[in-house]
Amino acid sequence: MNVIYPVIFTETNDKKATILIEIPDIKGFTEGYGIADAINMAKDFIGNSLFDKLNSEIPAPSRIDSIDLKKSEFAKAGKSFVSLVDVDLDMFRQIEKSRNVRRNITLPQWLDDMSRKAKINVSAVTQNALKKTLGF
Repeated sequence: MNVIYPVIFTETNDKKATILIEIPDIKGFTEGYGIADAINMAKDFIGNSLFDKLNSEIPAPSRIDSIDLKKSEFAKAGKSFVSLVDVDLDMFRQIEKSRNVRRNITLPQWLDDMSRKAKINVSAVTQNALKKTLGF
């Protein structure tokens, strides 16, 4: 499912090219450095905000021409403009779920020593064992 929201970008004209970001329909704020990073940060914020929502819970987007820049949270911080930002929620969810997470496991010292000596990737072995145990 693709979602498209109007996003307010405010250029602060500082040394880092900071752009303040407001997503009115989600009541969200973030920032980026340069326009490409700002767009990516807006997409990331939208994706994370809607990650676990059912389609029926996803807020409807406002019309781009209904956004009043003067009412923006950052109206006095610099020059603002509105742009539409789209996020493919299905793809976002897929990517987020496939990211590796760090887990600590406890091994007896002798087993750790032997696996290091044999150059065994303990993470890969653990993943394979968990997949087999869970039936994947």
